[in-house]
Amino acid sequence: MVNIAMAVSKPSSPPARKTWRIAVLAYPGSMGTQVFGMAELLRLALDLAEARRPGAHPLLEVQIVGLRGRSVAIAGGTVISTRAPRGRYDALIVPGMEINHRVDWGRVLASLQPECAFVRRAYAAGTPVASVCVGAFVLGEAGLLQGRRVTTAWLFARALGQRYPDTTVDASAVLLDDAGVMTTGAVSSAFDLAIHLVKHTLGADIASAAARVALLPAERASQAPYVDARLMPPQRLPSFTQQVAQWLQERLAAPFALDALAAAFCVSTSTLLRRIKAESGRTPLALLQAARVEQAKQLLHSTGHSLAQITEAVGYADVASFSRLFVRLVGETPARYRKRHG
Repeated sequence: MVNIAMAVSKPSSPPARKTWRIAVLAYPGSMGTQVFGMAELLRLALDLAEARRPGAHPLLEVQIVGLRGRSVAIAGGTVISTRAPRGRYDALIVPGMEINHRVDWGRVLASLQPECAFVRRAYAAGTPVASVCVGAFVLGEAGLLQGRRVTTAWLFARALGQRYPDTTVDASAVLLDDAGVMTTGAVSSAFDLAIHLVKHTLGADIASAAARVALLPAERASQAPYVDARLMPPQRLPSFTQQVAQWLQERLAAPFALDALAAAFCVSTSTLLRRIKAESGRTPLALLQAARVEQAKQLLHSTGHSLAQITEAVGYADVASFSRLFVRLVGETPARYRKRHG
């Protein structure tokens, strides 16, 4: 009698699921909206992914970490619990901090040297790093912005460029990713960053679903519609370009004449063009166009004037051509801008 051994194969174990470890760095004075908003939106997205495709997606492990012990006082003096960083993370998020328009960046950043050193080590070890809002200054202090194109809150973009002159600051961008260093715009851009990370880890469909559940707008590409030049911190010593811009601002409705502008500053037209180009990378006409669009923005959200009246008030005769300029500089039509901000 021949015995035939029957081999019974055991069911194979499902492959291990990838876990994305994301650390949000809480430090003294960091903004709670950005610390918790990031973590909570990522967890919401994970829950939506699990509901749609149980077990078919990576896991997200979001940790709020700190370097000052088990607790830290964030913006407003609120004390929160943190954990010490452990192991390697797939992304390190640096939120912005509580500041005011008279901020002394040297003093603020000197107090955050432990965090700056930690960010520098994490990036050197291969961890992608992202900042929210003025968290970009921490990345700058850590030496990560040199030679990169970055963004931050539009109100502090000039200060970022001045402190880190080897950096190209795009004040209009909402989110930029330059070789593993991500920077974002103002406070609410924490949610843009969270959706960006969800798209990268869980897919575009889950990112879109999370945005809808959280009542977030469609992907934003520009901060320009939100800029209010009246809120910009004044310069102690106005540059030549700023003086020219102010002269133009006071004569918005007047026809542009390069010869008259140069004569007003007692320079030749070639010297005028060269100095403004060297200081700002722009032309006098571009300065005037920006000033006219800024004035139009103020009129759109503070008056009931028609678009034709506003176009005329800022020195244009043709509504269509001015509307095209407005779209190019602001990223949306005058009508859309008025609807959102009026």
